[in-house]
This record gives sequence, C-alpha cells and structure tokens, in this order.
Amino acid sequence: MAAEIEVVDGPNDEGEMFTRPGKLSDRFPQPYSNEQAARFANGGAYPPDLSLVTKARHNGQNYVFALLTGYRDPPAGISIREGLHYNPYFPGGAIAMPKMLNDGAVEYEDGVPATGSSVKLRISSLGIGADGKDVVSFLSWAAEPEMEERKLMGFKWIFVLSLALLQAGYYRRMRWSVLKSRKLVLDVVN
Repeated sequence: MAAEIEVVDGPNDEGEMFTRPGKLSDRFPQPYSNEQAARFANGGAYPPDLSLVTKARHNGQNYVFALLTGYRDPPAGISIREGLHYNPYFPGGAIAMPKMLNDGAVEYEDGVPATGSSVKLRISSLGIGADGKDVVSFLSWAAEPEMEERKLMGFKWIFVLSLALLQAGYYRRMRWSVLKSRKLVLDVVN
C-alpha cells in the first residue's frame, strides 16, 4: 500500500528533489500543495490537520465520532448560513465540512447495508468499509502509532518490578528476621 504513493524526497547529489515509491516509515502526504489550494477545494474553509485531533480534544475519540455521525437538520429557530452545515456536536453548531459518511455509500458483496456508525469492520474484495468507528480508529492510530508498543512495554515493566519487589521482600524478611526475633538477656552482676 505504501509503495503505491509517490513521495517527494531529496535533494539528491545534484541538489534536485526527486520522487520515489513510498515506504512504511514515510509520513502521510499532504492532500493539498498549499493553504490557498486547500481553501479553494473546501469552499473557503481551511481544513485542519487531523493527525492529532483525537489527542488534542478532550475525550477525543468520542468527539470525532459524534462529529462525523452527528449531522442533523437545524432545529426550528436556528438559521445556518449558506455553505455551512448543522452539527450539534461542533461548537457553535455550524461547520463548513459537509456530512462525509452517508448511509449506503458503500455496497458490500454479501448485501449487508453499510451504515455511518456500523460496529463491524467489513473487509471484502472491495476493501475496508469507511464508517465512523473505522475513521476514529485510524485517526487514533495516526496520533499515536507507538501506543500498543508503549502499553506492552509498561506491562513488561510492571511484571519485572513486581518480581523485584517480591525478591526484595523475601530478602528483607530473611535478613532482618534474626535481628527482629532475637531475645536479649541482661546479666546483672552484683
């Protein structure tokens, strides 16, 4: 999958930039070449970098999921400017990003309907279904790709430190039990 993307790299020995097939260690390419191109493609709104959005927001995963699946018609009495969409989970309720996850946008070979918040991760010959939970899981991984390794390392540290604590407790008991349980007898000399 990474080799399908062309990555600009360099400079080479002659000082020129060149393209090469992507590697797994490469960063994700930016979707737009500059801010003006991004604003033009998104109706004047500059899209944020979503690689850290789940860490930047309080309760980030739930916030992003609610934001992706929370589009509604505006309630009575609330008017939304043209080009904006109503989402009660976005501060202010008006967001420039249109609803990205639409029910029925993906058809699976087995005929199971795709929903915006489906629980299952559907893998078929068409690929992975892009629903709300998949998007949130991917954004969480993009924010912390080392999280699983870090948690495994923490488990190893807890295991090793608990063994060291048991050994220290055993040593303390054996070393100091003689001093703790000794009996002192005083001889009184007249």
